[in-house]
Amino acid sequence: MQSPTPRVPRQPEPTRAGVDLDARLTVELASVVSGARRRAHRDGDAQIDTAHLLHSLLETDPGVRAVFDGGPQVARVLGYLVQRSIGYGLRWQGTVEDSGAVPVLRADPVTGWSPPAVTAMNHALERAARRGEPRASGLDLLAALAADRSCRAVEVLERAGVDVLLLSGRLLGAGRSGRQV
Repeated sequence: MQSPTPRVPRQPEPTRAGVDLDARLTVELASVVSGARRRAHRDGDAQIDTAHLLHSLLETDPGVRAVFDGGPQVARVLGYLVQRSIGYGLRWQGTVEDSGAVPVLRADPVTGWSPPAVTAMNHALERAARRGEPRASGLDLLAALAADRSCRAVEVLERAGVDVLLLSGRLLGAGRSGRQV
């Protein structure tokens, strides 16, 4: 007898070579992805975008918050993200995030993720692998987000007064040295 088809199809995650995403993330980063998915759904967005990932990273990961210049800077970024979720930034609603880093039309689209969010997650996984780590962390994802100067997450950071080049440099240096910031 065939097993019944699930009522709600599972949305595919960004993966490489068919490897399950959850197995390649730290527990903390898996929680970030779940939070971003809930935030996108709650905001009425069809896709998880890089701003959803940034928002969830800042809410969930103390290591990510520690990278910023103290509590006031984190508060400004979170304040901007909250404003966005309650209506500020409506121009983003119903649109596909396209930073130009990857073509919007892809041969292997990932349902439920914007192309820049997929790219950021894949870069986070690659960054962890370069360090010899089997799982990507929140700092890996933050570094990948900060590296895409045209994504929504960087727009949020810049509007909140974060020097993204300085942030990227700090995160890049930490990745090369094999230590986390």
